Amino acid sequence: MVRALVLYGAAPDPERFADHVALCEQVSGATFRHGRVFGAPVGEPAHGYYAEFEWSDREAFERAARSPEFMATGKDALDLALPFSVEFVELD
Repeated sequence: MVRALVLYGAAPDPERFADHVALCEQVSGATFRHGRVFGAPVGEPAHGYYAEFEWSDREAFERAARSPEFMATGKDALDLALPFSVEFVELD
């Protein structure tokens, strides 16, 4: 299983993010999830919002990563004008 983890510095505008979600849901072979970060074990959370894509395996991820739909999600994330980071994880 492969995941793309996206951590946003702040929560996005819900109406604007709904458009982003619609783009994310077009990525082939992926399940997309997202939600507000509500806490941390100590102090305030470092991030305001979380999103992830999940694929069944590395091959499905690599196909999707080359797709115009996946590239469009990255461009649109930049247009949200929020700081964010992305990491790719392969789960055992």
